[in-house]
Amino acid sequence: MAMSFSSLRLLGYRINVVAILASLFILFWAAMALFGTSFAPHSPGKVVDFDYYGPISAEFPLGTDYLGRDILSRILMGASYTVGISLAAVCLACASGVALGMAAAVTGGWIDVVLSRFLDALSSIPSKLFGLVMVAAIGSSTPVLILVLAVIYTPGSYRFARALAVNINTMDFVAVARARGEGTFYLITQEILPNIAGPVLADMGLRFVFIVLLLSGLSFLGLGVQPPYADWGSLVKENIGALAFGAPAVIAPCIAIASLTISVNLLIDNLPTKIRDRSA
Repeated sequence: MAMSFSSLRLLGYRINVVAILASLFILFWAAMALFGTSFAPHSPGKVVDFDYYGPISAEFPLGTDYLGRDILSRILMGASYTVGISLAAVCLACASGVALGMAAAVTGGWIDVVLSRFLDALSSIPSKLFGLVMVAAIGSSTPVLILVLAVIYTPGSYRFARALAVNINTMDFVAVARARGEGTFYLITQEILPNIAGPVLADMGLRFVFIVLLLSGLSFLGLGVQPPYADWGSLVKENIGALAFGAPAVIAPCIAIASLTISVNLLIDNLPTKIRDRSA
């Protein structure tokens, strides 16, 4: 039997090579977000080289930035902001969106109508424009960024969860639970949520990618993480002048963003079908 190049068999079990490699990249960046500054060869904010936009060397594996700071150390610092802010925002967005979506599907009536129309109106605003206006009006800080990013992606999570919950709500086992007198909370937590958990987790991974890209875009425009701290988008903005010199200072954070987002996408694409697509 032919076997896909992306998978192999080991001791009778099929191993998805792409999913494993993607998981390793994700785990690496998760570890760097937690402990990266401990492994940084230099202080992220310290000028350690008088040659700005310095080349790759043994002392500076990714070169130096426009002030002579070590790029590797700053990327490791930026991982905590990029991954941390994006993860907090996607958890908040998906938790609120899924909870509201299931509640709307189970209760129906005017609650469903009001929630759906309000979140539809919110989702009609371009995400980057909404983020720019809110951050410019309120000010850029980590809590504000998390809240704004969560608000932007809650409507999409709500629509996705509601569509899944509506299908589950019409099934016989839910009708039986309702007939024996179970309340709304029981139906949501015991009957509907377990049956939509797989697709919701896959959707959460995709929204994490969207949030990473939007956060990086806001930072590139100067409205994200503020100096002296920096996420990966801020590092690209700071070192955009390195393009003229062919220095790695602007390429390295771009590769970091790409490696994280592509790895998450590949992992989602290679999840087992029964996990990614299960809706009953």
